Amino acid sequence: MAAAPPPKADELQPHPPKEQLPSVSFCITSPPPWPEAVILGFQHFIVMLGTTVIIPSALVPQMGGGNEEKARVIQTLLFVAGINTLLQTFFGSRLPVVMGGSYTFVAPTISIILAGRYDNEADPHEKFLRTMRGTQGALIIASTIQIILGFSGLWRNVVKLLSPLSAVPLVSLVGFGLYELGFPAVAKCVEIGLPELILMVAFSQYLPHVLHSGKGVFGRFSVLFTVSIVWLYAYILTISGAYKNVRPKTQAHCRVDRSGLIGGAPWISVPYPFQWGAPTFDAGECFAMMMTSFIAIVESTGAFIAASRYASATMIPPSIVSRGIGWQGIGILLDSFFGTANGTSVAVENVGLLAVTHVGSRRVVQISAGFMIFFAVLGKFGALFASIPLPIFAGMYCVFFAYVGACGLSFLQFCNLNSFRTKFILGFSFFIGISVPQYFNEYASVSGHGPVHTGARWFNDMINVPFSNKPFVAGLVAYFLDNTMHLHQSAVRKDRGYHWWDKFRSFKKDARSEEFYSLPFNLNKFFPSV
Repeated sequence: MAAAPPPKADELQPHPPKEQLPSVSFCITSPPPWPEAVILGFQHFIVMLGTTVIIPSALVPQMGGGNEEKARVIQTLLFVAGINTLLQTFFGSRLPVVMGGSYTFVAPTISIILAGRYDNEADPHEKFLRTMRGTQGALIIASTIQIILGFSGLWRNVVKLLSPLSAVPLVSLVGFGLYELGFPAVAKCVEIGLPELILMVAFSQYLPHVLHSGKGVFGRFSVLFTVSIVWLYAYILTISGAYKNVRPKTQAHCRVDRSGLIGGAPWISVPYPFQWGAPTFDAGECFAMMMTSFIAIVESTGAFIAASRYASATMIPPSIVSRGIGWQGIGILLDSFFGTANGTSVAVENVGLLAVTHVGSRRVVQISAGFMIFFAVLGKFGALFASIPLPIFAGMYCVFFAYVGACGLSFLQFCNLNSFRTKFILGFSFFIGISVPQYFNEYASVSGHGPVHTGARWFNDMINVPFSNKPFVAGLVAYFLDNTMHLHQSAVRKDRGYHWWDKFRSFKKDARSEEFYSLPFNLNKFFPSV
């Protein structure tokens, strides 16, 4: 039997590194046709609803609020998210990112809810109002850390030392670190969560390659197709009585009529600043919320980097990251004024949606912000979409968070993977980034409090919250090791891929930075990027 011919020389060459992601249909500056852009914008709106509903649904009942308060908080969070998304896409990082609610802020908010000074309030509604004002005060102070670090350029100096190697654990765990919101949430109602997950993979990955006609439609609009099918299926199960005799918890996750949002939402209502009353301030809670705000800076930096990749832009310059963080701080300030009981950060799921659709257009996300504001004002219609069962969102998250995590791994193309230094920094930061938060979270689930448990709840949060956050721990470890280990060796700079991002460390070194990230309306003349 004849031996196989030897491989050609070019077949043995590794894939060349790419500064911009190829195969993106519409990049950051190239919008799709208007009809398509509107539908894609609506899709982004649907995706961000999951987090917008999950966080208030968890917090408002603990604060003493009922369905009416929950609907109003969701409405307010949606309204402010629309404003913050417009501010970020026009004046901030200019990336196609949705600025939504953040899970990072949940722990210190729960600490405010459990603070002893609200225990003597017998009226649940009054307790809700007092607790909300407490969160508003803490968020006002917390926003200052992002505004100062962002607009002063201090965060730019931190990001300048980031290399592709230290970015890998940070960006990867911004996606992979949210695994608890994936299949564990799907399994809460597996009969609707699992079909959504399977259909999402089929529509986005298989159908576009199997069908000859209209193949781009199924991949690009996979969210709308799959959510419509599974939501209808969940509705049929609900009205047919499939959940009549199951536990209340299962009914809450599976039924389409258990959220209480449609009944609690007004037909038309415009959220306004200080609608819950004047904010109140507590020094300890403000410190804890400031620490959380710093963690949100780190997470959003990783999400900005992933969004720049999936928008087929060049690496985002440090000065633009810093500008984006400054505007995110203004977003948290708006959250505190309006009273959302939560802070703002980049919606990771919407970054994953950029990858699913292959559309990284800025205009699409700006259109989605319009939908957020529109449906926040028209309360009943917004509540209709917000009543989609949460396991359906969890099925989509399995795909979106996986894409964001994979984006982090893709930066390994710039690193030397045959270097022991690279292997150690990579492996150790991933391992510690998963292992340390696992210990903190496991301890909290068993004991009801974190490993640091003093009489000062705010101090506990300042230690427990950062070390329970996977991207923060992994990013911190990788950043420290990469900037301290063996830097005197000449090969290290190349091994860590630092030279690949040299031209993007200054805004003016590469002409493409100006194309992708410069401010509109000639504002760069007044606010130059460096």
